[in-house]
Amino acid sequence: MSQKRSQEINGSMDSIERFLDAMWMERGLSENTLAAYRADLQNLAKWAQGVEREVETLARDDILEFLAWRVQQGARPRSTARQLSSIRRYFRYLVREGRRSDDPSSDIEMPRLGRPLPKSLGESEVEALLAAPEVEKPLGLRDRAMLELLYATGLRVSELVSLRLDQVNLRQGVIRINGKGERERLVPLGEESQAWLQRYVEEGRSGILGGRQSPFLFPTRRSEHMTRQAFWHIIKRYAQRAGISRGLSPHTLRHAFATHLLNNGADLRVVQMLLGHSDVSTTQIYTHVARERLKSLHEEHHPRG
Repeated sequence: MSQKRSQEINGSMDSIERFLDAMWMERGLSENTLAAYRADLQNLAKWAQGVEREVETLARDDILEFLAWRVQQGARPRSTARQLSSIRRYFRYLVREGRRSDDPSSDIEMPRLGRPLPKSLGESEVEALLAAPEVEKPLGLRDRAMLELLYATGLRVSELVSLRLDQVNLRQGVIRINGKGERERLVPLGEESQAWLQRYVEEGRSGILGGRQSPFLFPTRRSEHMTRQAFWHIIKRYAQRAGISRGLSPHTLRHAFATHLLNNGADLRVVQMLLGHSDVSTTQIYTHVARERLKSLHEEHHPRG
């Protein structure tokens, strides 16, 4: 290790110790609390060392990357929340002391604790649901294309029903989404949903419109975009036809998209980008869904499960 790099690491650790001294003097924190701060910030400093950065110079994206790495190592939401709280206190201290002009952690959302696990479907249940519409009819072809697109992309239902034709590039196989906070993202379609969309646009859409014009990809017979409530009724009807009796939510296929990606080895940050989450802490809940699925498979199939 170079002398310069060694000095940077020592400087990071010194900065953390100065922060802990300030917390002890100003707030009279207990040894246990200080030890927790020290462990959290030393973890951050060691991670920063691995990416050849000094902890005091980290940017918002660096902190998000660190938190994502922690999640991939198995950190739970409560642990992530505590870690982020320590990081916030540290950077507020740096700003107050004039060592930084900004706090890169200030607008990072805390993980939501105590949230129920999202309901999801198994892959065979999804296949049954997708096969339920009668694709010989224009409305059935539209519904099949909508279900395929929802499962292939993980769109929010509000994003799906308001999707316009000019947001879809079938030649390149991507759609452009303006999500929450006007954040734009490009989402790949996948071959299956791309094929169903192509068939729907060529064979079904004009039959629904009956000569009228509409900017929306999935219009109603009145050439307007479908409401979320109307699409929710469609999902419930096809779930009943597919023999799926347990309760579903409007985001069931979005949850299935995320869970099945993680079950099959996708990176958490990739799933975060596809879902349009601003912070990985929101995506983190799906790791628990995937973990529960793996546990149930182990119990079912392993001789000592």
